[in-house]
Amino acid sequence: MAASAASFLSSPPPSSLQGLFFLLITTSPHLHNHPFISQALDLQVNAVLPEKEVTAASKTPLPTEKRNHESVGSHNDDKIYDAFHDRALFTEEYARMKKRMKIYAYPHSKNEAFANVLLPEDSEPGGNYASESYFKKALFKSHFLTNDPSEADLFYLPFSIASLRHDKRVGVGGIKTYVKNYIRDISQTYPFWNRTGGADHFYVACHSVGRTAMEKAVQVKLNAIQVVCSSSYFLAGYVSHKDASIPQIWPRKGPRPTRPPSHRRNLAFYAGAMNSRVRESLVKTWGNDSEISVHRARLKTPYSESLLRSKFCIHAKGFEVNTARIGDALYYGCVPVVLADHYDLPYADILNWESFSVVLSASDITIMKRVLLEMVGSGEYLRLQENVVRVQKHFQWHSVPVDYDAFYMVMYELWLRKSHVNINI
Repeated sequence: MAASAASFLSSPPPSSLQGLFFLLITTSPHLHNHPFISQALDLQVNAVLPEKEVTAASKTPLPTEKRNHESVGSHNDDKIYDAFHDRALFTEEYARMKKRMKIYAYPHSKNEAFANVLLPEDSEPGGNYASESYFKKALFKSHFLTNDPSEADLFYLPFSIASLRHDKRVGVGGIKTYVKNYIRDISQTYPFWNRTGGADHFYVACHSVGRTAMEKAVQVKLNAIQVVCSSSYFLAGYVSHKDASIPQIWPRKGPRPTRPPSHRRNLAFYAGAMNSRVRESLVKTWGNDSEISVHRARLKTPYSESLLRSKFCIHAKGFEVNTARIGDALYYGCVPVVLADHYDLPYADILNWESFSVVLSASDITIMKRVLLEMVGSGEYLRLQENVVRVQKHFQWHSVPVDYDAFYMVMYELWLRKSHVNINI
């Protein structure tokens, strides 16, 4: 999804046909590199951006980053190996987002019946689905939140799918009805939803239940921005480019552990439940291998040590395309190997996943070892691992957000998707 940020700039949009063409070429790496498409893209960017902004963007210096001592060396074309699709564009738009972005959250009070679902929780978020809670807590304390809906770029639907799932008054079976009633209530009380059919609204959910929670609120599924962890574009309900994929991250405190590539003796690692054909095939193929360590269940030994001693860490699809394993791998400096077809990877509009991970089809499990060994032998692994270290900060939540961390990256994804249409209240 190369440099799709360009298709969401805040300037007036091109015609619908031009816009569709622009979206296609900016989100397809193969088309983006074609000479004809590349020339057309340059012309389209110049048409969308004011001349002074194009000039400024082209002169924006890229942030300097130190290379790992075990790097494969200098490259003539650093852009090929950059973790970003377009670092200069990201840098400029990120600054613009921090200055201009405004979110209006529908107001709720602590004495409401479902305050536990609608307001940020008091405790520190934890567990597999903490991303949802971290985002809400950070947003409500940020400068992005506004009490003036007339200046809002987007409107936040603050219900928590994870909280609804555990609330005995609702439960998994009642979430669809709750969401339907919530949309009905805000559409009758406020004018904002009805102006766009919800196209400038969004919600955030990390639990996979969120994927089906909108089935009785069709406008949410079709129009609103769904910011979710379970981002499979193969299944109905998730629309790539309209919706956004966020990482499922298990919160960890304290200094991040490190281990250099030369001390990672194991080629690849996986451990987890056998709840998909992909995982069954992985263990059946490599279960007895001496260099690839795969296990049918969670380990009794420390999970962290297995991640630290491995060069590659395998993310294999389970019930859903997403798990916390990609976040785990990145946190421990291990290069992710993604075996999850149709996974709209987190921040795919921003980050070049080929620069810090190995994305394989599930059908490639039988050749996986050969692919990984070739990467080690050619020095490609060192480049990937170097970029893993570079992107770690984008996959971490903080109690108080830090520049370029997971909160700000999610905000940037929303910035890319904010409506082209300015509506005066």
